[in-house]
Amino acid sequence: MLLLRCPLPLLLLLLPLSSRPQKLPTRDEELFQMQIQDKAFFHDSSVIPDGAEISSYLFRDTPKRYFFVVEEDNTPLAVTVTPCDAPLEWKLSVQELPEEASGEGSGEPEPLEQQKQQITNEEGTELFSYKGNDVEYFVSSSSPSGLYQLDLLSTEKDTHFKVYATTTPESDQPYPELPYDPRIDVTSLGRTTVTLAWKPSPTASLLRQPIQYCIVINKEHNFKSLCAVEAKLSSDDAFMMAPKPGLDFSPFDFAHFGFPADNNSGKERGFLKSSKFGRQTSPKPRVDLHKVCIGNKNIFTVSDLKPDTQYYFDMFAVNTNTNMSTAYVGTFARTKEEAKQKTVDLKDGKVTDVFIKRKGAKFLRFAPVSSHQKVTFSIHSCLDAVQIQVRRDGKLVLSQSVEGVRQFQLRGKAKAKYLIRLKGSKKGASMLKILATTRPNKQSFPSLPEDTRIKAFDKLRTCSSVTVAWLGTQERNKFCIYKREVDDNYNEEQKKREQNQCLGPDTRKKSEKVLCKYFHSQNIQKAVTTETIRGLQPGKSYLLDVYVIGHGGHSVKYQSKLVKTRKFC
Repeated sequence: MLLLRCPLPLLLLLLPLSSRPQKLPTRDEELFQMQIQDKAFFHDSSVIPDGAEISSYLFRDTPKRYFFVVEEDNTPLAVTVTPCDAPLEWKLSVQELPEEASGEGSGEPEPLEQQKQQITNEEGTELFSYKGNDVEYFVSSSSPSGLYQLDLLSTEKDTHFKVYATTTPESDQPYPELPYDPRIDVTSLGRTTVTLAWKPSPTASLLRQPIQYCIVINKEHNFKSLCAVEAKLSSDDAFMMAPKPGLDFSPFDFAHFGFPADNNSGKERGFLKSSKFGRQTSPKPRVDLHKVCIGNKNIFTVSDLKPDTQYYFDMFAVNTNTNMSTAYVGTFARTKEEAKQKTVDLKDGKVTDVFIKRKGAKFLRFAPVSSHQKVTFSIHSCLDAVQIQVRRDGKLVLSQSVEGVRQFQLRGKAKAKYLIRLKGSKKGASMLKILATTRPNKQSFPSLPEDTRIKAFDKLRTCSSVTVAWLGTQERNKFCIYKREVDDNYNEEQKKREQNQCLGPDTRKKSEKVLCKYFHSQNIQKAVTTETIRGLQPGKSYLLDVYVIGHGGHSVKYQSKLVKTRKFC
């Protein structure tokens, strides 16, 4: 006979229904097969089905008991108990079946209460006991017939757990088998990446069963089971729902290592807040715990980690047919430190050129030698916008995004030291010029209008000339305009690559220079100048650049303008 699966109350009710001997349902019967397929039948009942894992929960200090019957002696038996988020105390014991339950008796059955006492009042023989949070097994190649009972208790808190029992352990093998070396190896370590490798499960390599590997990353500790991971991700510490049967765990989006995941379980059990049990629930902060399933690969690189941080890595082999898992031996590793940044000292009133790698950062220090009332920082971002942070004696006093030319004036402090952090663009490398000074009149960069575009007048376009205009400021500056003939297929992408505003007129050919002139207007509304560029070829394209040159000799380039002369006039 196979492992008998029947709840004790149902078992006791079936016995006296007839004067004939009653044969209790077994795993092979059609009804029981139907119940196996509908795993919800076994939730919150005292029955353990043969060859199917059940998930349930325990209230703290409230024991729970499960039953199953083995009808024949010398039956193989395996029982696996998986604690999730709290240690368990569990005990497996066996006692003889009542005579009426053997199916060989005759005559009138005993009264129900008498049978119940006969079964439950006996302690039985203890076969195995365990206390802890490891996945623990009881395995026997030859078990006696009898009524088996599994008692479980959690003394720490309400918790999930899983139980699996079978009388055919050799053929079932629902849990993936671990390789002879079940450790996870760290094969490569960087500042933000860790590469892991492990030996494949024999269940996949030899038995050809579908296995996928799931990696779990966190900063606290290693996990001994996949259900412990899911319990940690629960948003409710006061009460946890029993998991739905057959529900596969959804992998997290690993693209950002802070990895957000939707959790609607709190909504499903919201009724507990007003239940008669009085268990008040409150969401706990989201844990920094991430899981990703990667198929059947046995090497994986975890990215987007933080430098100089210790992480714990766990690997679980999951049988996708049974959705049951086995844990490899977890490991941990500390990512490498950030490369120490070299700090550049700024000299008062001197322009410094700075190059920053994509997504990189640079640190600069400014320590005025004399007392000062104000400090001025002038920044000229040559390409895309950069981020600037300034700390005065450790206190953050400025945090801004800078595009083009910007000037910041801060209140001074005696013997103060300034630390400047410049962070580059995500798009590509950044170039900039920076000037720090305690002398308010020391202005190396020219002032710019808000709009640095060059406007071309289409109606004034001829076969040999174009007319353009640009804005100026109230400050008298020198403007130089340059032209360069380009191919007809010259496009905006090419123009964008040439938008380095820090390249001055000294990088241009003399033949490309059109003219230079001084210009300003006290009325900012009238600070507009126009210029007609002559001597051009019919039907040709030209790239026009305007440079404004400040008193210190530093120049800033306006946005380039692509124009084309008329082909026929």
